[in-house]
Amino acid sequence: MASPSRKTSSPSPQASKRTLPRDASSEVPRKRKNSNLLPSQPTGPFVEGSIVRITMQNFLTYDFCEVSPGPHLNMIIGANGTGKSSIVCAICLGLAGKPAFMGRADKVGFFVKRGCSKGVVEIELFRTSGNLIITREIDVIRNQSFWFINKKPVAQKIVEEQVAALNIQVGNLCQFLPQDKVGEFAKLSKIELLEATEKSIGPPEMHRYHCELKNYREKEKQLETSCKEKTEYLEKMVQRNVRYKQDVERFYERKRHLDLIEMLEAKRPWVEYENVRQEYEGVKLIRDRVKEEVRKLKEGQIPMTRRIEEIERQRHHLEARIKEKAMDIKEASQKCKQKQDFIERKDKHIEELQQALTVKQNEEHDRQRRISNTRKMIEDLQNELKTTENCENLQPQIDAITNDLRRVQDEKALYEGEIIDKRREKEMLEKEKKSVGDHIIRFDNLMNQKEDKLRQRFRDTYDAVLWLRNNRDKFKQRVCEPIMLTINMKDNKNAKYIENHISSNDLRAFVFESQEDMEIFLREVRDNKKLRVNAVIAPKISHADKAPSRSLNELKQYGFFSYLRELFDAPDPVMSYLCCQYHIHEVPVGTEKTRERIERVIQETRLKQIYTAEEKYVLKTSFYSNKVISSNTSLKVAQFLTVTVDLEQRRHLEEQLKEINRKLQAVESGLITLRDTTRHLELKDNELRLKKKELLERKTKKRQLEQKISSKLGSIKLMEQDTCNLEEEERKASTKIKEINVQKAKLVTELTSLVKSCTSLHIQKVDLILQNTTMISEKNKLESDYMASSSQLRVTEQHFVDLDENRQRLLQKCKELMKRARQVCNLSAEQPVPQEYQTAFQDLPNTLDEIDALLTEERSRASCFTGLNASVVQEYTKREIEIQQLTEELKGKKVELDEYRENISQVKERWLNPLKELVDKINEKFSNFFSSMQCAGEVDLHTENEEDYDKYGIRIRVKFRSSTQLHELTPHHQSGGERSVSTMLYLMALQELNRCPFRVVDEINQGMDPINERRVFEMVVNTACKENTSQYFFITPKLLQNLPYSEKMTVLFVYNGPHMLEPNRWNLKAFQRRRRRITFTQPSQ
Repeated sequence: MASPSRKTSSPSPQASKRTLPRDASSEVPRKRKNSNLLPSQPTGPFVEGSIVRITMQNFLTYDFCEVSPGPHLNMIIGANGTGKSSIVCAICLGLAGKPAFMGRADKVGFFVKRGCSKGVVEIELFRTSGNLIITREIDVIRNQSFWFINKKPVAQKIVEEQVAALNIQVGNLCQFLPQDKVGEFAKLSKIELLEATEKSIGPPEMHRYHCELKNYREKEKQLETSCKEKTEYLEKMVQRNVRYKQDVERFYERKRHLDLIEMLEAKRPWVEYENVRQEYEGVKLIRDRVKEEVRKLKEGQIPMTRRIEEIERQRHHLEARIKEKAMDIKEASQKCKQKQDFIERKDKHIEELQQALTVKQNEEHDRQRRISNTRKMIEDLQNELKTTENCENLQPQIDAITNDLRRVQDEKALYEGEIIDKRREKEMLEKEKKSVGDHIIRFDNLMNQKEDKLRQRFRDTYDAVLWLRNNRDKFKQRVCEPIMLTINMKDNKNAKYIENHISSNDLRAFVFESQEDMEIFLREVRDNKKLRVNAVIAPKISHADKAPSRSLNELKQYGFFSYLRELFDAPDPVMSYLCCQYHIHEVPVGTEKTRERIERVIQETRLKQIYTAEEKYVLKTSFYSNKVISSNTSLKVAQFLTVTVDLEQRRHLEEQLKEINRKLQAVESGLITLRDTTRHLELKDNELRLKKKELLERKTKKRQLEQKISSKLGSIKLMEQDTCNLEEEERKASTKIKEINVQKAKLVTELTSLVKSCTSLHIQKVDLILQNTTMISEKNKLESDYMASSSQLRVTEQHFVDLDENRQRLLQKCKELMKRARQVCNLSAEQPVPQEYQTAFQDLPNTLDEIDALLTEERSRASCFTGLNASVVQEYTKREIEIQQLTEELKGKKVELDEYRENISQVKERWLNPLKELVDKINEKFSNFFSSMQCAGEVDLHTENEEDYDKYGIRIRVKFRSSTQLHELTPHHQSGGERSVSTMLYLMALQELNRCPFRVVDEINQGMDPINERRVFEMVVNTACKENTSQYFFITPKLLQNLPYSEKMTVLFVYNGPHMLEPNRWNLKAFQRRRRRITFTQPSQ
């Protein structure tokens, strides 16, 4: 192990971290994890901007620590995790570096020690005019930093300016190479490496010159492009104006034709107006003549109207008299009708008397016939009565059939009762079947919800489930669907524990009992169907019932209520796999009580994983200190297992459904048997009833015959008593008929007198009707004449209306034409036609046809000048002006371009020559370093085009074996160790040339082999410990034995652990005195 330098620094405070002691009987106290830095006192002068002191408070692993580096090489050594890189982070953040550059976190608050709300980093930089102390306070809650310079608050921008003034560049990998950025150095492009080298070791103006060159060159390109474009544009414009010159001349010729067309179009409305005005005057004259004709026709109709009215009054008087005669005729007719009705009633009365006599005669004949028929029927019944047998011997047969009938009815009632019972039983079973079916449907709906979630989130897995359900016959042993479908939570509130414990990949994995079955499944689903699915194999020996290492009763005192395995049900292969893979039988679940006692739980139970109400705790034992370290995470909300389906209850319901179906089949079979038996009894009952009916009819037949004979004899007595005297009835009828005939003759005489009176009235009515007809004929003739006269009047009036409308139309048209003509000439309503128009109109034709012909001719001539418009001349003139302006602008651009080229030439000479000298020096030192390692390497300035200043770069080429050629350093061609050696040697080549105050390299020797590591270390010591070199920080977790060391080195050892001394008790001189005393007293013992 490396020995410390000859001078030691004052003890630095140690950092503390919370650990968990192994003593279960005590509470969990705060222990301190101490980091002791054992620096030597710095020797030699510091360069401007070197770090004199680094102080950290509540920063990463440190509670408080102060580091005092030396002016030359500072070797920081310590085991992994002790806090070496924390010092690098403190340098970067303390000098206004960005957190993301470290590659650890993107927020500055993450660099404050866990559990603290504020952290402090303080850097003291050497300055000849007085040291510069930069302090950065970090607020975790607001993720904000507060800056101080020499204890005075300042803005971050001021800090950055102060740091830049000292040429400190923590973002430059050539100056500051943290552990997580070592690999990125080899990834730097040639251009990025040149820029970093210029900023790191070049003069301050070198990078500025380079930037100016790139800007000048960019502007030069822009000017060259602009000049080229403007020159081409100018040539095109000149050519276009030459081409358009003839078009302009043709445009003016076309304009002369258009002016004549415009004047013709201006005169045409005036000509149209004059034509319409003349037509209006003619129509107005004809209209007045037609109006006079209408007046005369109306006066000729007055005599005819008066005669028609007089005839109408006479006709009304005749019609009134005709109505009176009609009323008299109606009254006489009614009297005639009454007399006819009296005569008809007398005839009807006579007919009724004759019909009554006929009825009595028919009734007497019918009575005699009925008496004869009844006597014959009595004789037949007496003969039948003599032949009827004795019915007393039929009663025993009737009684026997009655008993049989009663017995059949009892049996039938019994079976019908059984049928009713069976029907009730069937109805109850069907209701029970429907209830069980509804329960199963509800379970299936819940299962469908789980499948819908699977389909929405993992469509390939869902498709594979559908394929499995259709192809289960291809597998020899049991195959379980994805675990998220087969798991059934006993209480969905506990689903979050299972989903946080089992990975998402396993939740959607299929579980197989056979390796062969799994290969068949994956071949079909993954290879053929291209579905992304997961599959696992359950252990051959089931772990599903494996007992936990500790009884749950022992853990209940801490608030635990169950193990994960008891929270859900699952098929045996799934449960076995989860017990084997996730140890769900060993992970307990607790409540808020568990979280409140978590420190005691961790200390006493020694469980590896535990769950509280809302958190998951994972416990690990430190390999170095044997202490228990815990980490906790908040539980995520459950997404897939919240739907609970009791599969055992569903299986029970399916079995219950099968039993109900079996009972229903038995009941239906019993009903069929009972119905057949009932049907047979019904037939037997009908047969017995028919037999009984027949016997009863035979028994009562004799008594019925005797009753019928007695009844018929009584009927004959009644009919013989009801006799009628026909001769007396005929005499009475004849007397009544004679009396009626006398009355009838008197009525006929009266009717004849009434008919004569009615005929006279009809003759008078006809005479009146003839007079009325004559009046109507005369009226019709007058009305016909009046209609003819009215028709002529209407035609004439219509003619007048048409003429008047035509007059109005022509008048309106005249006004419109006048208005249009004035609009064409741009004249107001009262303004007279200007003299210029009158003069021009005199030379133009005066008829529309002539004007239209001339318009057509002029338009044809104007149309020959195609492709011309008013903008041609404007564009031509505008382009002439633009050509002149563009010519002057192009001269100015060329002058500006010459100035930029002169500037580029001057700046290039100032930048390129010093850069080449600088690269030659770097190459010389880089090559010497490689030659000392029996390898080859060179550094050169590379560019493809000398004028592309943004493409210049530094190319590093190395060769580690004599049999190979020089290859460019890239992230892919060389090994990790070779890249580390090349990076380190390039940084060492920059060391003597460097103008930066310090350089930091973190764990760059990790990928080197021992030989290269020893060579590189010797070069670092020799180079970094020379006079007038910048400060150097070299961080490593280990070193080789027997390495050379320089008196100018400062070695800083970083230790940590729970038994380190407190900072205020650290005294290196006291330790040395104690060691000397022990050394001196040993010989005497």
